[in-house]
Amino acid sequence: MKPVTLRGITWDHRRAIDPLINTAAMFRERHPDIEIAWSTRPLSGFEFTPVTDLARRFDLIILDHPFMGAVAASKCLLPLNKETGADSLFVGPSLATYRLDGHVWALPVDAACQVAVSRPDLMELLDMEPPRDWDGLLRLGRRARERGQWLAIGLKGVHSLMTFFTLMANLGAHCATDRRHDFADRGMARHALGLMRALLEYCPPQVFDWNSIALHDAMVREDDLVFCPAVYCYATYAEADQRQPLRFHDLPGPAGHAGSTVGGTGLAVSAATQHRDAALAYVRFAAAEDAQRAFATHHGQPAHAAVWDDPAVNRRFGGCFAQTRATMEACWIRPRYDGYLAFQEAGGPLVESHLRGDIGADQLLDALAQRHAGT
Repeated sequence: MKPVTLRGITWDHRRAIDPLINTAAMFRERHPDIEIAWSTRPLSGFEFTPVTDLARRFDLIILDHPFMGAVAASKCLLPLNKETGADSLFVGPSLATYRLDGHVWALPVDAACQVAVSRPDLMELLDMEPPRDWDGLLRLGRRARERGQWLAIGLKGVHSLMTFFTLMANLGAHCATDRRHDFADRGMARHALGLMRALLEYCPPQVFDWNSIALHDAMVREDDLVFCPAVYCYATYAEADQRQPLRFHDLPGPAGHAGSTVGGTGLAVSAATQHRDAALAYVRFAAAEDAQRAFATHHGQPAHAAVWDDPAVNRRFGGCFAQTRATMEACWIRPRYDGYLAFQEAGGPLVESHLRGDIGADQLLDALAQRHAGT
């Protein structure tokens, strides 16, 4: 019998594609009649391309949870309720992020949130420990600038919005997750924006050019970027093959580590697939503990809790998962309502414009409130 070929789509980073390619033989041993052809897309496409478009072209889709409102409305993905185990199998709210309107629309295969990252060699030269809160962060920034070094952050477009979300949730004033409520408390929002502006006094101007991947690349490449307080973790940058392996830490928010805006990815099945059973077999494989452990040996970032707890996996990634577990377990889930992606696409550049000094805080908050309300 001719093998079934499934078409899959992910994003183009070794964290994303290498685990899928390098565990193909492991999957074929169990399902010799199923082959998978993976395609990749840039991170920007991953963040914004409508899932309804992808579901017409691919059987398997790696995606993130803000699309769930559109998915629940369009029913473009297969519900995976029967494939789902307990939430506790996965770290933090990873599984919960894909549950909406009574269905689970994807299974977690990668877990992440905004955490801190450092260059340990540069931190040692400064004789400072990773800060635990925002005041400590600014003290580190002052010491770094005295030595001709910088703090870092990625604030290109949507990443500005994600850091704003994280600070609001950390302050106990999380932004609204549905349109029935006002977008944000104005006083707390001004405070959060002020914290971001205070950080920028110790950062180079390139921060507005960096998304999360570019920030990690810069910290590995440059020798004057000491510490970033909030970025979506790419644990592979702590691996030994990096020029200067990074180290990851709990979020140093003004109120501690809670409230980080959760990220990560899930694996979904198109409702239009002609190979439903084969696609579901691969989803079960990819979300299982043994495959997740194999993913980690190929630069992957597992979502399975048992793999996060594995000492060997933590050694490979410089202790990343153990050192950020508290932050991951106290994450905040951003909005997922149908139409949210349009808000996110517009909101990121608006927050960036404010931080660049192009628009004031009141103008920004008015614009965000209007877009959140759909007006």
